[in-house]
Amino acid sequence: MQRTAVNPWDWSLKLGYNQAEIIEGASRQLICAGQTAVDAEGNPRHPGDMRGQIGLALDNLQAVLSGAGMELGHVTRLAIYTTDVDEALKHFDLLGTRFGAARCAPPMTLLGVTRLAIPGLLFEIEATACA
Repeated sequence: MQRTAVNPWDWSLKLGYNQAEIIEGASRQLICAGQTAVDAEGNPRHPGDMRGQIGLALDNLQAVLSGAGMELGHVTRLAIYTTDVDEALKHFDLLGTRFGAARCAPPMTLLGVTRLAIPGLLFEIEATACA
């Protein structure tokens, strides 16, 4: 798979993502459901702790990717939902650390929402990946 970044402006690069990417040579696509801060039984974890929830949501995303034989470097698109955009942005270094290590800056959208499906959850991340 070859990725070509499309960035008519460079401001998004400072935030850790490309405006778009051209994906060529991919033969498999994985579309992940939103991953949140839940344990293996689906129980919410880290109540009131945005940083803890982002970390566990990323752990869960990596587990789903691994189950498909993929890793963060295969992610081609992210959609992020949070009940508190300002608080989530304070902890985006967690995304930068993980995706930066994978040398990946997928296009993303960040949306503020009133609530997520399970009460108490603050952060959810959806991903599309290609290999």
